[in-house]
Amino acid sequence: MRLSTRPILRRVALTGAALLAATAAVPQASAAAPDDRTAAGGGLSAVIRYTENGVPHILARDYAHLGFGTGWAQAADQVCVLADGFVTVSGERSRWFGADAAPDFSLSSATKNLSSDLYFKGVRESGTVEKLLATPAPAGPTEDLEELMRGWAAGYNAWLAQNKITDPACKGAGWVRPVTTVDVAARGFAVSVLGGQGRGIDGITAARPPGTAGSPTGPTALPQGADPAAAAEAAREFFDTGRYDMGSNAVAFAGSTTASGRGLLLGNPHYPWHGGRRFWQFQQTIPGELNVSGASLLGTAVVNIGFNEKVAWSHTVATGTPVNLHQLALDPADPTAYLVDGTPERMTRRTVTVPVAGGAPVTRTQWWTRYGPVVSDLGPGLPLPWTAQTAYALNDPNAANLRGSDTALAMGKARSVAGVQDALRRTQGLPWVNTVAADSAGGTLFTQTQVLPRITDELVARCSTPMGRATYPASGLAVLDGSRGDCVIGSDPDAVQPGVFGPGKAPTLRDAPYVENSNDSAWLANADRPLTGYERIWGNVATPRSPRTRGAVEDVSAMAAKGRLTVADLQKQQFANRVPAGDLAAADAAKACSALPGGTATASDGGAVDVSAACGVLASWDRTTDSTSRGALLFDRFWRKLTASTPAKDLWLVPFSAADPVRTPRTLDQAASGVGRALADTVAELKAAGIALDAPLGEHQFVVRGGRKLPVGGGTEALGVWNKIEAPWNAAAGGYAEVAHGSSHIQAVGWDGGRCPVARTLLTYSQSSNPGSPYYADQTRLYSEERWVTARFCERDILTSPKLRVALVRERR
Repeated sequence: MRLSTRPILRRVALTGAALLAATAAVPQASAAAPDDRTAAGGGLSAVIRYTENGVPHILARDYAHLGFGTGWAQAADQVCVLADGFVTVSGERSRWFGADAAPDFSLSSATKNLSSDLYFKGVRESGTVEKLLATPAPAGPTEDLEELMRGWAAGYNAWLAQNKITDPACKGAGWVRPVTTVDVAARGFAVSVLGGQGRGIDGITAARPPGTAGSPTGPTALPQGADPAAAAEAAREFFDTGRYDMGSNAVAFAGSTTASGRGLLLGNPHYPWHGGRRFWQFQQTIPGELNVSGASLLGTAVVNIGFNEKVAWSHTVATGTPVNLHQLALDPADPTAYLVDGTPERMTRRTVTVPVAGGAPVTRTQWWTRYGPVVSDLGPGLPLPWTAQTAYALNDPNAANLRGSDTALAMGKARSVAGVQDALRRTQGLPWVNTVAADSAGGTLFTQTQVLPRITDELVARCSTPMGRATYPASGLAVLDGSRGDCVIGSDPDAVQPGVFGPGKAPTLRDAPYVENSNDSAWLANADRPLTGYERIWGNVATPRSPRTRGAVEDVSAMAAKGRLTVADLQKQQFANRVPAGDLAAADAAKACSALPGGTATASDGGAVDVSAACGVLASWDRTTDSTSRGALLFDRFWRKLTASTPAKDLWLVPFSAADPVRTPRTLDQAASGVGRALADTVAELKAAGIALDAPLGEHQFVVRGGRKLPVGGGTEALGVWNKIEAPWNAAAGGYAEVAHGSSHIQAVGWDGGRCPVARTLLTYSQSSNPGSPYYADQTRLYSEERWVTARFCERDILTSPKLRVALVRERR
């Protein structure tokens, strides 16, 4: 695409050749410059420069070649995880892994392979992805993105053709196969609908007309007089961002608060440590066109979160409810037809057959309407039975959105926070996240520009069903009367897609001293400048914030007030490991413990437990979850049990106040009955596991890599720790013996007036899933030791890396 890149490519390749004389085992390296005639003849190629920790810096002449290098490098690190995901989006999990086994939940919330396959195979057979690819931009993907995806598929396939798989997770597996551009796009589609159809797959594939096998008739059907309060609570729990595996913190500081007068950004996404929703770290460069560094979700051809010379950004999972329901009035003569203004419309049948390992193929029918698929539930707590009179259809506008990677690509080219905002305005591709950004001029941005159904409060007031009148205030889930044409969802003039809000309606804050989000709504992005006035579907206002939000706002507002901030201050914040819940409650819990008669409390099983030794441990605890902290584990187990069994209204003497949302509620009620019970249960639990009450946290919160036990600091959502870590409790294995999800690709980015950004990064679970890779646990060890990687962004820094390895990778035709 740009002939001017040839000398640069040649110089880099020749530099690599010189370096090869001093280093060994460079994969697929070549001493020669890329042959432009070969590339022009149809073969794709790229130069990959690997620096410390196996981070690839991919240099290419255009988007197809850049995609090729990206697909190759991702496959080298993550081939088994990627291949597993392609099995998912092709609807073949049951064929290879059995119908009843569970997917890893990285590409949907389906609980069994069979339901996952029925949905994704239906997507493929209906041509959904192909239709989206054929949609012209801006509603559809740009040509640049299509070239990136085409190149990514070619690079992945070339790696498979030219290398032997050594990862035991898929070595010799028949399900590892070449992929197409449509496969890559299908993976992007799955990511887009993760918060919508992807969360409703079990209900979509289980929906049956009344009177057919498996239909929810009789006692399983929701009664007409179902409790609205129960439906509201079920919807609130289903859409509660605090319950997602996906979460995050991000903060941007303006130049008025920093030592350099330039912006700062700390991004701390909380994502799964295993499976297909991992991040992967890299840099992409097309000279004169694109130069961006950061991380992508596996299978994605672009940098999703990262930085360039002028701007840095991160994302947090947003509170916007990305779907709504339409309650259908069915034709009395045909339960597969529904009425709109009295006129019947037939549902569309989508019959899908799925091959199953060791058994007969399974054929099921899904039912689709003008609003979307019929769905039988949204989680076990919110059944939506299909009766002779009523059914429910799920509207997910992100099922028509393949623009997410275009948004990332546009942000990678932005030169300021204004440019980031413009990229979001033009592409409108983010399905379920907020954006927090800072730039080298000192600007900051928070915006919730995401794809949401255009559900206004006025529309809800006019068109809600009885269920919707309960669920919408509680969760933002609208249930509209699908039988009325005047209840159709409208469109905004600045929206690139029908039926969604335009970016002008998104809660947005520019150039505040700080902007921060920890998965609560936009309301307190800056506590001194609350955002209000948005429709309920975007999120709530004037309601209690999570402990993590409260702690984060306390921390970052104090940092902004202190001023003279640097990247080093961001690094300190990431690993401060302060426990907001501990600051609120530990002292009172210790006092309540000391006041127990005889130092004894009654456990949940009715037994008396001596808890006296716990009182002093709680009192002397340093209120952190550092791996060396004594008392952190005791408080963690106590607090989880207390908050799980005692409603928040019964915990605090000072209730929540919207006028003081960061400091309330507070003051633990020492007399609350749950306090003694939680203490007794915790002491009994730790004693039975042989764990000392004052054991250092890292002895019992750790991961094992290569036979080595690595202590892990940080804490759970309930504790409110910025450095979030969620791990299943397994006393027999020593406590929290493996991290399920939490801090993932961390970046602390700023500018000091020089040519290169100042960036420190950390990929907590490391770059490769292959236990045989040198990059399987290296950054995990750094994370355990609270150490960082100095990012190499400028050419000078890349080419002077003492770990530099250069690879020229190309198609063989």
